[in-house]
Amino acid sequence: MSIDFILRMAGMMVFAVLGAMLGVDLSDSLLLPAEATGLIFALMGALGGLIITPWITTYPARVGRRMLLQMPVETLVMAAIGLVVGLLAGALVAWPLSMLPGVFGWLLPILVAIALAYAMTTVAALRAQDILAMFNAAFDRRSGRRAAPVQSNGGNDDILLDTSVIIDGRILDISQTGFLRGRLLVPRFVLHELQHVADSADVLRRNRGKRGLEILTELQQVSMAPVEIIDDDIEGVDEVDEKLVLLARKRGIPVMTQDFNLNRVAELQGVTVLNINALSNALKAIFLPGEVIDIHVVMEGREAGQGVGYLDDGTMVVVEGGQQYLDRTIEVLITRYIVTNAGRMYFAQPEGSLRT
Repeated sequence: MSIDFILRMAGMMVFAVLGAMLGVDLSDSLLLPAEATGLIFALMGALGGLIITPWITTYPARVGRRMLLQMPVETLVMAAIGLVVGLLAGALVAWPLSMLPGVFGWLLPILVAIALAYAMTTVAALRAQDILAMFNAAFDRRSGRRAAPVQSNGGNDDILLDTSVIIDGRILDISQTGFLRGRLLVPRFVLHELQHVADSADVLRRNRGKRGLEILTELQQVSMAPVEIIDDDIEGVDEVDEKLVLLARKRGIPVMTQDFNLNRVAELQGVTVLNINALSNALKAIFLPGEVIDIHVVMEGREAGQGVGYLDDGTMVVVEGGQQYLDRTIEVLITRYIVTNAGRMYFAQPEGSLRT
């Protein structure tokens, strides 16, 4: 006998009793015998309870379980406090409402208590960080001390790698620089996803998956940071990205990725993200207007007379009047730059010194 069946039977009986009570109270208004209206409303309540009980018991319980796994501890604590405050406020309001005549005397207090409990729980959960920050600031002011900086990972330098950053391959070069002090952890479910991609019928996906497996093999051989395959898993969760975020929160360590969506989801759940693309943009050379650099003009620009070249890191340089210098290396004077999502783009003018 499943828990779903037991809950359906219990819900049917509870709604049948509530329906009977409601039918008896409304019998005078309907000009029908109390026994008849009570029986009709009891049958209607039993049928309604049989249908809707799973929607208010087992289904929300499953959703709630997933939310609890994803919810930060401080948010969970604040939600519990909000629930208690909401129930207390509901109890205070319920007393005068219980004096109303008829069905309203017992129905309205219940509805108001539920509404207040839900509202306070929601507000406390959504603004948990702000509420905690407010209390921490007030406590620090009263105690006359500064808040100590918080280490989110407790000194643990380990990093979780996702599928995209392995396939990208730049982690191979980064791992040989010595900047990464902790272990590079690859969950087994990420390895399984790489194998699944490598077995794909699509040629492009298959090549990406094979490249990822090759990068991972080479990473284990040449990386200055230890690379480990871990068996940690998150039960009840199927999505790889969701598992990564929950595992990172569980271990208190960052995730390295270049996936924009995973980046946003992880940040929303308080997980530190190390984005390869952001690192790449941060390491690009910076030139100021007035500096002279060498550039090889490789193509025409969008506007008439323009030429386009690229720095060693891939940064685009648009040379005004550079079309005549196609396939040549010249000295150019940086005049201005703009910042785009892909990094900086420079505009320059030829200095007149031509190199072959």
